[in-house]
Amino acid sequence: MTETPTPYPPGARVYARAAEWIVSQCAPVQGGYKVTAVGASEFVRDETSVFFTGIEPVELLRPEDTELESDRSPGFATSRLYLEAVLRRTPLPQTEKGLALPGRFLLDSLPYQLRPAELALKGLRPRILLADVVGLGKTLEIGLILAELIRRGRGERILVVTPQQVLEQFQHELWTRFSIPLIRLDSIGLERIQQDIPAGRNPFLYYKRIIISVDTLKNEGRYGQHLDEMDWDAVVIDESHNLIGEASLRNRLAKRLARKADALLLASATPHNGKAESFAELIRMLDPAAIVDKTHYSAKEIEHLYIRRTKVSPEVRDQMGTRWPDRGPSVPVPCEATPAEERIFEELTEVWLAGERREGGPVVDARNRLFPYTLLKSFLSSHKALAATVGNRLKNATEPREIEALESLKTLTAKMTDDDSAKLDALVTQLRRLGVAARSQTRVVVFSESVPTLKWLKEVVPARLGLPDDAVAIMHGGFSDTEQQRIVEEFSLADSKVRLLFTGDVASEGVNLHRECHDLIHYDVPWSLIRIEQRNGRIDRYGQKHAPQFKALILTSDVEGAKDDRTVALKLLEKEETAHRAFGTAEAVTGEYTPVQEERRLIQDLLDGKSVEESLEDSAPDFLADLFGSVGADPAQPDPLLADVPALFADTRAFVDEAVRSLRLLPDLEDDGEMLSFTPPPDLVHRLSVLPKAYLRAHKLDERMRVTFDTELAGKKLAEARRTKTMWPDIAYLSDLHPMVEWLTDKVLVRLGRQKAPVIVAENVSEPVFLIQGVYSNKLGRPTVVEWMAVSGDPPAVQDASMLEVLKAAKVGPGMLNKALPLDVEPLQRRLVPAVTAARAHLEGRRVGYDAEISELLEPFRSGVEIWEQRTLDGARTQTQTKEAKDTAEEQRRLIDQMETTGEPLLRVLAVLVGENA
Repeated sequence: MTETPTPYPPGARVYARAAEWIVSQCAPVQGGYKVTAVGASEFVRDETSVFFTGIEPVELLRPEDTELESDRSPGFATSRLYLEAVLRRTPLPQTEKGLALPGRFLLDSLPYQLRPAELALKGLRPRILLADVVGLGKTLEIGLILAELIRRGRGERILVVTPQQVLEQFQHELWTRFSIPLIRLDSIGLERIQQDIPAGRNPFLYYKRIIISVDTLKNEGRYGQHLDEMDWDAVVIDESHNLIGEASLRNRLAKRLARKADALLLASATPHNGKAESFAELIRMLDPAAIVDKTHYSAKEIEHLYIRRTKVSPEVRDQMGTRWPDRGPSVPVPCEATPAEERIFEELTEVWLAGERREGGPVVDARNRLFPYTLLKSFLSSHKALAATVGNRLKNATEPREIEALESLKTLTAKMTDDDSAKLDALVTQLRRLGVAARSQTRVVVFSESVPTLKWLKEVVPARLGLPDDAVAIMHGGFSDTEQQRIVEEFSLADSKVRLLFTGDVASEGVNLHRECHDLIHYDVPWSLIRIEQRNGRIDRYGQKHAPQFKALILTSDVEGAKDDRTVALKLLEKEETAHRAFGTAEAVTGEYTPVQEERRLIQDLLDGKSVEESLEDSAPDFLADLFGSVGADPAQPDPLLADVPALFADTRAFVDEAVRSLRLLPDLEDDGEMLSFTPPPDLVHRLSVLPKAYLRAHKLDERMRVTFDTELAGKKLAEARRTKTMWPDIAYLSDLHPMVEWLTDKVLVRLGRQKAPVIVAENVSEPVFLIQGVYSNKLGRPTVVEWMAVSGDPPAVQDASMLEVLKAAKVGPGMLNKALPLDVEPLQRRLVPAVTAARAHLEGRRVGYDAEISELLEPFRSGVEIWEQRTLDGARTQTQTKEAKDTAEEQRRLIDQMETTGEPLLRVLAVLVGENA
């Protein structure tokens, strides 16, 4: 391929504003060039800047200008650390599809959780939908993908978007498990940084890696322009089924982010609403050219974009073993209606639910025919919920007959006292049997759909159990984001006083309640299998140590024709149980894919005279149900492909130990073999400043930092932290991505000096060997080819053995002895330019082969776009559709073109090996 020469090709290192940078883009402008570059030096690392060569000097760092210097450090530590730091800082090339970091984080090694990362790295861009069912560990799967992107230089700017109640939970998991720090921009966090930055400045430029709630971010007037100014390496959107709906603010937000992101990770256990068009809309955010006909498409068309497993999928089941106990049965607890409740059942049955059979006709007109079931569901929750529903309806009712019926129901409800509630008595009895008491450790979560019911239970239950007020918590959608996070955190703490959590279905999506709780009671049962499953999934999830137990209060009536909880709730409870055990999920049973649609469909069928069983039987599986059969569930799958990651040191621990000892940056370091403890320098403290202030203060991390490579100790400390109010451990696990490791790596790189390369005296070296890194990049500045070359001989030539093989043969390692022999580097300096010339010629000679490898990698995507465009144009009916198809295809071709190798190879002299007689 022919490229227009540029003096600053992508990947080149330049020196400007007293720092080193790596060029990502270069474009000619009047008077010179516009150079976009990413910081490589310590104080500008990963920062993006633009330089105009016509008004400021931008020096191209040529490998031929490298200055050699003798390494006199003990054991040649300076050289070895420098080589390892370069290896760590060099992104893996795009041809490397294997996983680089499995087994290096604080989590169980489960291959099924690596599958999403494996799938994401196969694509043109890392864009997938993680559709595993509730509880399998989607947050961990997201963390593994982000870690792989970071190692590849594609994860510097990350935006995570979640529901507000799981912000801290998500932030906590990514830090404690992976050492990935995110700044949490909840309402308080946003207010704080707005005070820290100049008015009008983009808050998303202020931090590299952010987590924020979808409800905060969807404010287009406040954040739209700021988001349009941003480009993200990776965007994560959790509970992404909430994005469906062309007219919604969340949908527009997601499309805005999809356009500005390289990697896009969508996560949802229920990722569609049963409509093919809506799911196609979600898939097209990932890949606009994936689906031709949005009304019908096959799993084959989108298999590169999503992964779906359940707890009963063979691979999951085989690997899970005893790590996740099987759930107990869903136990119905019959509650015989009291006389006061029976009178209300009579009123509802004879007046409101009789419909056309009622003398004088229905109470409500055809437009409001669903309302009687709203009354019924409210009553099946509590008399308080019914009173609220009746009161709200009376405010807007205009028909005399309806007003009269509402007033009658209001009177009956007002006569009912707390002592007339059969469910309340049953709840207290069940809680006592479970052991909930003032000095007990037992915890229970109680769900209700009704806010009035929740508030009432919070008022009356504690006294009946002899619980103090601080032993009971309540949560519903009316709470702020920070308050919801606080409640979830408190319920998860082992030493928290909270024993009982009354919550609405705001906690049924994404919230972890399983840390200290394995008992759940449905005070009222949703008329939705999906919602029942979501609720149960709060305690039935990976990491649960006890068999989850579920109970549901079933209000029964002797009134003839009464639709009590046996009519719907009991049957749905049994159906969810059966579906879960057989299929691992209940979502496709009704043929509806959102709780609201599922409930509406069921009520409509009841109005039409069908039973619940008939309604479920009539819900024939559609093609989406077939599409969402388990994906990636074959137990015979090979182990995930591992990347060939170059390294000089045995592991990260060896690198950190050597760097700390040699650089002497931590003079008060204490190492007891399990834990490192030290006073962190200010620039290291700054790297941690994005973490919660309460965590930093509680453990005084600016005064003393404690870290460990020991997974057993780190796991123990994480478990202990869950018994404290911080939730955050005082000893952090040191993964490859931890800020301390990155800080040490930067310190090593700047220690040697700009355009310097060390000379190492080693064994088995008969003539000087120049160690040279060669990189080809694509138009995005990302490596397509990385070669680690060893050049020797006269005339010089690249050896067949790689740099690492040569280093191993020369026994460059921790056992080296530096005798600090006098060394004349001038003869070596004279040989440097020919060595660089030989390395460049070697790379250019292999360019055709490199290009062929990249082309082969990209060809399936090119042909896929061609096929999609032709099929779409064949089906286009309007000029608008034709134009959209052509524009989409052209954009996809542009993306593919950007992945191709461009420009000349970039070389960097890293070191020179010589023998003792040099």
